[in-house]
Amino acid sequence: MSGISATATPAIHGRKRLFAVLAGLYLAQAIPSYLFAAALPPIMREAGVSRTAIAYLSLWFLPLLLKFFWAPYVDRVRPFARAHRAGWVIITQAGVIISILCLIPFGPTNVWAIIGVGMLGSLLISTQDIATDGYAAKHLAPEDRAIGNAIQGGSVAFGVVIGGTLGLVLYSRIGWTGMLLTIAGFCFIPLAAAFAMREKDPAPTGGQAVDRPSLKAFFRRREVRDGLWVALIYRMSEGLVKAMEGSYLVDAGVPLTQIGYLSGIAATTAGLAGAAIAAVLLQRFGTGWTLGLLGFLRTICFALFAAHALGFITGIVQIFGAAGFQTLIRYMEIVALYSLFMATASKEQPGTDFTILACAQLIVYFAGSMISGKIADTLGYGALFCLATLLSFVAVVATIRILNRKKLEVRPN
Repeated sequence: MSGISATATPAIHGRKRLFAVLAGLYLAQAIPSYLFAAALPPIMREAGVSRTAIAYLSLWFLPLLLKFFWAPYVDRVRPFARAHRAGWVIITQAGVIISILCLIPFGPTNVWAIIGVGMLGSLLISTQDIATDGYAAKHLAPEDRAIGNAIQGGSVAFGVVIGGTLGLVLYSRIGWTGMLLTIAGFCFIPLAAAFAMREKDPAPTGGQAVDRPSLKAFFRRREVRDGLWVALIYRMSEGLVKAMEGSYLVDAGVPLTQIGYLSGIAATTAGLAGAAIAAVLLQRFGTGWTLGLLGFLRTICFALFAAHALGFITGIVQIFGAAGFQTLIRYMEIVALYSLFMATASKEQPGTDFTILACAQLIVYFAGSMISGKIADTLGYGALFCLATLLSFVAVVATIRILNRKKLEVRPN
């Protein structure tokens, strides 16, 4: 009996350590990501920047969309002899902090300068993401994938609070420079997770044969090609709504501080709860059922936005409820989709496989974000949200058919 305890205890501690490290790694990405994605757009809108120009901020997503091109190199190259993915995290997080500080002299109205610095930061964040996702896919046990992705969702939620909510509150209280200095300071904290990473793969020697990670190896595997179809279809409507959500609330007369509190409350309650609920649903019902349910709920949420924009429903409470519910669904979707992606990633090139699938779902999100401002300026918010509702319904039906036809189902062992 004592022998069993001695064996089990290190495994339990190792599992908890892995969860804690992943929480820190994903928080390191989330803080700067939501400074750019959640705080800066409404700040710029209040400063007089047009909706069309704000939509161009979606150019920040380009490195996130294209990171699959250099994902094999992150899987292959060690920045330091004894630190593979940890080395990448340390280098990129330091660069992200510098990028945030570089925004200070430009102010909130210099759109193209902000886009340029943001794209540099996005390049660093996306490279860090490859290393982090590869680390998670390689070291999480199959039965822990849903938990690991729920931890990611929770870390993202805290990143929204720090980078998004706190960013907006700080801007209203201490201005542009004070906000950026404070957020840059917070970005030092999760950097400690990189130094706690434990990597099992040994450094290759000169006489050791190594399978080189590549894009070709990805497309040779049928299961990841099936997952690619789901990635391309499922979230194609979300960019239309998310890119204009902050601007819509500003134009509806909601103060920036209230928008910040909305995103923070949604992240800490709906976001954290959604990540936990999704993990339970995945363990009990599997991927197909979970994604189908979430897709239909998302469609209802977009329909509420459309009804509010068209004047069929009025009041801020209703649209706040729809925004909060949408946040709940989005966090649950991420857990479900990323668990599917992680299950199909190979041990030989986990960062590459996972990154290609993650990039695919971001590509359609990016396309919607890029055209959302133009649609809103030309046809109005009502037409934009109606289009998103229709696309969401079509996407969920198509996804369910693919999962049923391909039997692409992930359940715990």
